[in-house]
This record gives sequence, structure tokens and C-alpha cells, in this order.
Amino acid sequence: MAQRTDPTVQVRIDHVVTCLRQPVYMKGDRCADLAERMAALHITGISIAVIHNGRLEWARGFGTEKVGGKPVTPETRFQAGSISKPVAAMAALHLVEEGKLGLDEDANTELPSWKIPVGAEAAGKAVTLRELLMHTAGTTVHGFPGYAHGEPVPTLVQVLNGEAPSNTPAVKVETVPGSRWSYSGGGFTVMQMMAIDAAKEPFPKLMHDAVLAPIGMRHSTYDQPPLMGNQPAATPYNEDGSPVAGGPHTYPEMAAAGLWTTASDLAQYILENQQSLGGHANHVLSQAMTKQMLTPGIGNWGLGVQIGGSKEDPYFTHDGINAGFESVFVGYENHGDGAVVMTNAQGGERLAKELMQSIATEYNWPNFRGKMMVELDPSVLEKYVGTYDLTPTSSLTLTVEGNQLFGAMNHQGKTPIFAESETHFFLKMADVEINFVKDDQGQVTGLVVHQNGNDQSGTRRK
Repeated sequence: MAQRTDPTVQVRIDHVVTCLRQPVYMKGDRCADLAERMAALHITGISIAVIHNGRLEWARGFGTEKVGGKPVTPETRFQAGSISKPVAAMAALHLVEEGKLGLDEDANTELPSWKIPVGAEAAGKAVTLRELLMHTAGTTVHGFPGYAHGEPVPTLVQVLNGEAPSNTPAVKVETVPGSRWSYSGGGFTVMQMMAIDAAKEPFPKLMHDAVLAPIGMRHSTYDQPPLMGNQPAATPYNEDGSPVAGGPHTYPEMAAAGLWTTASDLAQYILENQQSLGGHANHVLSQAMTKQMLTPGIGNWGLGVQIGGSKEDPYFTHDGINAGFESVFVGYENHGDGAVVMTNAQGGERLAKELMQSIATEYNWPNFRGKMMVELDPSVLEKYVGTYDLTPTSSLTLTVEGNQLFGAMNHQGKTPIFAESETHFFLKMADVEINFVKDDQGQVTGLVVHQNGNDQSGTRRK
């Protein structure tokens, strides 16, 4: 039966999927539609869920589960890749609130079945669960390739020890815990072992009982491989459009990469966090623990999730890449908006982010919208040339070469700066925007640099 949609919502859906642009575009550039982009990137299936004003406004599948297969629907499962991590982090924090794990205790005291190898590099400092969840524990192994159908699958201990048939090296501590941020799937695999030891039950059961079922993620599982039954699932593809050999890979590193889910289910995860922050629904975590989880630390990471946006309007986000699956989600903390895009192809994250940009534009988000570049006459650009003092020890020097404005911090390497309007500029290589300030006579007297949600003013030298 065809899905009925409010006409206003249908207009929004049409806008999202019919005008995809690159992150930076020129006025007059044509939009691409979703089908065109899917064909260009060899993506057969996509699932999208959009949250607006604190509810799931729409969820749609596009394309097919596999070449020549059934259409993707909101119930079609995809592998979530590293999006497994923030969902798994909720279970670990749930165990903390139950008193079964300590957030700031020596993790090795809570690992009876295995111990983290801690060498001289750790400088005598113990690893904690908080650091594992924030990627500051100093642990090794960035990510996991998984195991194709028919390949032997190692136990969790074999993965942690880097023992055959594991296809990744041992997880160990290589820098001082808490000293710096370094993304580590290995750290989340340690967390998985901690959770199993604390809960005294298999990880998929813990995840189902503590997180998935309570927040309504009824099409999701951490089972490896999953028992699909009649549940539709997407087939993974390589970047050139060929099927991933052996089909979906198996990931014994379940907390890091093992979640099978739908875009609609991940929307429930976003909604749970938004509602928990407001104290309206706390099915997994208390309001206070949710706030801790979403408080940024080193590298702007919370407990299992990346934090972005401004201090007044932050968002939480994560992307996920498994063999043949790439996805991304965004959820705003304060205004009840967000979205999930899941794809079944290597390279699909590129299109997922194009869609996120289109959603951000349609729903007027403060972040993720594309930038329309305009060309300004060199005579206009010359008005901005000069040095602007940001602090007593730092300055930004602007120069013009041809019809291009360049900026150099403290007279170091030059970076091209592009115009969005006559007074608003941006960088392509970083999330930096610049607004110029003029006096009553139209003379440029200063600028404001916007970066990472912070504003820094600079005064033009006379």
C-alpha cells in the first residue's frame, strides 16, 4: 500500500531529493536529483529519516536492496558501521548508572576475563571507561575490516590480543591515557569486553534489553551474523558497483561496528537523547548522564559521540563505514531536529552528506548547509587587504592575487578565502567563516572569525 504523506511534508521531501549540490557551488549551478547521484556513485539503496520539532517527520527508502532486487523501505536494515559506537556507549553508561561499571575507575579492575596491555608509554596512568568512550585512552587499532562469509571469525579475546584468525593487531595503550584524542575502535572493543563482564550476558542481549528495546529500535540487532528472518536487508557494494565479496561482513567487534539497523530506528536513538536531555523520556539514561554523554571534551567528543555546532545550539553526530555500507546521522540537542542517511555502497558517505546538506537547507538548520560562492571584482577585494589583530600574539593578514583573496595567520602559509557575499567569506578547507566590519563611511575597520561555534574579533591595523 502506498504511504500517505502530508502534502506539506511531501513538498519538503521533494525539495530534499531533487536539489543536491556540492558543499561549495556557484550561483546558477544546476541541482542534481537523488536518482542521478545514486547512479553516478553506484549506490543501489538509500534510507533516510528526518526528525523535525521533536518527532520523526518522514522516513523513506530509495532504490533497491540490491541490483534488480526489492525496493528499499524504512524497514530495510543496513550495517551502521561506527554508528554502532554511540548506541553501544549508551549501554556502557547504563551499566555505570546501575553501579556495575565505574566511569573513572581503572578499567583493568573491571576486566576479569582479559587485561589491557599497559606499557611504559602509558607513564603509569590507568585507562578508564570515560577515556575509552571519548577516544582519549591512548589505545590502538583505528577500525576493523570485518570477516567475509566463509572466513573464520575470531573470538573477542583473539581480536583484543591480535591472535589468529584476527585480521587486526593487538589492542594496547600507546600514549598516555587522557593526554590526547585519537580515534580507536580498539578502545570500544575493550569497552565491549567490560560490558560483557559487568552484565554477565552476551553483548547482543545486553544491547537489546538495555538500549534497543527500551527506546523502540525494534528492527535493530548486534547479533553477528544477524538472524534476518523476513527482515529485509541491503546488499553491500564496492565503490565501482561490484558486490562486496562474500556479502555483508561479520564483525565480532560488535560495539565498534556490529549494529544492523534502519534509518528510522537510529532516529529513535536521536529522539531518545533529545527527550532525555529535557527530562521528558529517560528509558536508558538519566537526564544528568545524558548531559555528561553529550558534553564535549578533547577534540569536541563526548562519550561515544562527536559534538559540533555552537555552544547555544550544539548537535551530536557520528558517521559509519563498514565494508559496503556508509552512513551518517546528526541530532540537534535543543531544537528537536535531526536526520539519518544510510547507504549500501563504499563511497556512499559522500552522497549521505550531500543529502544531509539538502535536509539542512530545507529545514533551515544553522549548520551543514552548502555555501554559494560569488565572484567579486578585485577592486572590492582590495578593500579588505591588510593585517587584523585577533589577540596580542596572533594576527590575520589578507592579500589579493588576481581575483582571489588569501589569508595567512601570523604571516605563515596562505589559504584561499572565498566570498559568499560582499562582506561574508569562508574557507573551503576548514569550517571557518569571516564577516567584515565597516564604519559609517563604509571603510573596513575589522572582522569577526567564526570557528567551532566561537567568534573572535579582529581590529584592522591603521
